[in-house]
Amino acid sequence: MKRVAICSLLVSLAVACSIHAQSKLPVNWEELTAADFREAIQISKGTCLLPFGILEKHGPHLPLGTDLLNVRHASLQAAQREYAVVFPQYYFGQIFEAKHEPGTVAYSMDLQLKVLQETTDEMARNGCKKIVIVNGHGGNEHLLPFFAQAQLDRPRDYVVYVLDGERSRPGGPPKKSTGIDYHAGENETSSTMVSRPDLVHLDRAASESGSDQKRVNLPEDVYTGIWWYARFPNHYSGDGSVATRELGEWNMNNWIASTVEAIRAAKADDQSLKLQNEFYEKSKHPLDTRP
Repeated sequence: MKRVAICSLLVSLAVACSIHAQSKLPVNWEELTAADFREAIQISKGTCLLPFGILEKHGPHLPLGTDLLNVRHASLQAAQREYAVVFPQYYFGQIFEAKHEPGTVAYSMDLQLKVLQETTDEMARNGCKKIVIVNGHGGNEHLLPFFAQAQLDRPRDYVVYVLDGERSRPGGPPKKSTGIDYHAGENETSSTMVSRPDLVHLDRAASESGSDQKRVNLPEDVYTGIWWYARFPNHYSGDGSVATRELGEWNMNNWIASTVEAIRAAKADDQSLKLQNEFYEKSKHPLDTRP
């Protein structure tokens, strides 16, 4: 057999073995044995997902862990398509605006940042050098970019990426509701009908109002922490009663696809860590930085 043919065969076998290994290894961190975890880190190229949810009221009809359930569903499905290790359930985020509702767990600001930092540090110590935080909760939209920016505070041997959760894309089945749809409304309820249909109580969705009560009148570019409670005191925004599984499948498939794209981008990224290290060195001697 010619050398070229032998090399081609060996490459094919290596690819086949890699695909076979991916299909056999669990993506869930907690389901891997210690030996399998070592192999999983190698196959994933050190790429790990941290699905970030929360525990809060979701209207009168969805479970407290809706964000957590949905983001983990999207992350686990994506990791099975493009192999990555998925960290266990994580819900230590920002939810001060829902502390008045039963079942909400709101940790202090200092603890949120400390736990998240130690979690990513520990993930990295175990070989996760590319950590993609998949955000499943709107209340984290300021926290997570700040956390990612704060990684420049000191040298690290890993990179944090933030994927900002579920976003609607053009197309798909038409929505039935026409008003605001921020929280536990048509979109989120539809998505939960895919991730955990057994926990959706659609018959209860119309028992509370999800309308904007507009109790504070401020310019759009003026921010105050009470804005959400002022507008949506029931911690419900939209109309979940018109949700459909068809819309949920569209939303989830888009979310899974964007997560797959993020995993592949992180795996291919060979510049961020180099630039971080370059930045750290320059930051030690700012007067030597040329204009």
